[in-house]
Amino acid sequence: MKVPLLDIKEQNAALKHQIDEAIGEVVSSCQFIMGPIVKEFEDRVAAYLGCKHAVGCASGTDAILLSLHALGVTHGDEVVTTPFTFFATVGSIWRLGARPVFVDIDRKTYNIDPAGIEAAITEKTKAIIPVHLYGQCAEMDPIMDVARRHGLAVIEDAAQSMSAKYKDAAAGTIGDTGCLSFFPSKNLGGFGDGGMVVTNDDALAEKIRILRVHGSKPKYFHALVGMNSRLDSLQAAVLNVKLDHLDDWSAKRRENAARYDSLLNGTDLVTPHVMPGCFHIYNQYVIRTSRRDDLQAHLKSHEIGTALYYPLPLHLQECFRELGCKEGDLPESESASKEVIAIPVFPELGNERQDYVIETINGFLAS
Repeated sequence: MKVPLLDIKEQNAALKHQIDEAIGEVVSSCQFIMGPIVKEFEDRVAAYLGCKHAVGCASGTDAILLSLHALGVTHGDEVVTTPFTFFATVGSIWRLGARPVFVDIDRKTYNIDPAGIEAAITEKTKAIIPVHLYGQCAEMDPIMDVARRHGLAVIEDAAQSMSAKYKDAAAGTIGDTGCLSFFPSKNLGGFGDGGMVVTNDDALAEKIRILRVHGSKPKYFHALVGMNSRLDSLQAAVLNVKLDHLDDWSAKRRENAARYDSLLNGTDLVTPHVMPGCFHIYNQYVIRTSRRDDLQAHLKSHEIGTALYYPLPLHLQECFRELGCKEGDLPESESASKEVIAIPVFPELGNERQDYVIETINGFLAS
């Protein structure tokens, strides 16, 4: 049996008629850039998340970059964040000439450890970027507390966590801005790149809307130097169809995760830890073992897809060498990078394929 890490084909095939119709309407209208369908999708996301503004852009990476820019982060500033995340989180800080300052992760959740943030703050610190990794929110109460006491902006990287919740708040709606990604592998994924910034701040939302169109308002008049980062109408059309199914998909991911939790209980694998008050949507189901590489090879030999999120933390990446970080500086992130592995959890997985994954893992553990 072959089990991919993610099977987008199954999800898209079930919605083919609706998606084809939605795309056809955009094609017929010829309103491909910033058309009414984009505004419709923005309004629907804002309502879904319970926030005032949702501003579409070209990618989740651009959502972070636009947020940093709008909040005034610039050359020489510092931004506190985690090294255990996708490159875009830190790459966006670097692109603006700012300096990432890394805080180690919590061993159980893999999210930034709030207890380490205050010690990382200096007079140059401008913002904090917590990442809601794998589909579970970081501990936002202590993060917001330290940010407000020091007058810092908070940008939530919620690229893996749309529809997750921290207590009663949707991921991305607690800080000054939240950044979403609609990359095809996300739990709400389009047919290409796409992203969004969400916020409750009227002035910030307007600034981001201007920045995403080269800083222009009105057209051809530029008070700001912005960028070209627009969510196109074809992506919005696809995402509008898929948004109706997001809660069902999240529920299926949670069912699959609960089944893994139960059937892997008693093994020497570490299964995901869910913090009290958090609603985890399992964009990835990540297990942990000191025999990670051998387990991955075993699963591959049985045609089971896996992925490593992430095999080298960002503080040790060659491109950030000038930061002066070295191995041993952030031990929890470094340990996790050697031991975590994601296994299939997508909504359409089904019991038969999941049983095969579990049987194959148990076979490895028994060997």
